[in-house]
Amino acid sequence: MAAKKQIPLRLSEQLYNDLASWAEDDFRSVNGQIEYLLSECVKQRKKNGGCVGKNTDVPPDNN
Repeated sequence: MAAKKQIPLRLSEQLYNDLASWAEDDFRSVNGQIEYLLSECVKQRKKNGGCVGKNTDVPPDNN
């Protein structure tokens, strides 16, 4: 298996909590969930030749 890169990642507390809840639902660690989601986005981009969604670069509404 190829070595994995470590990168610092800063998330808002709300985003982290949302990811942690989602990861728990999927029986993954938060790190595993982030890696899974990023992998799926990259696959989708390669498949479609574009971004996953039109609002990808729009910051989330943290109300």
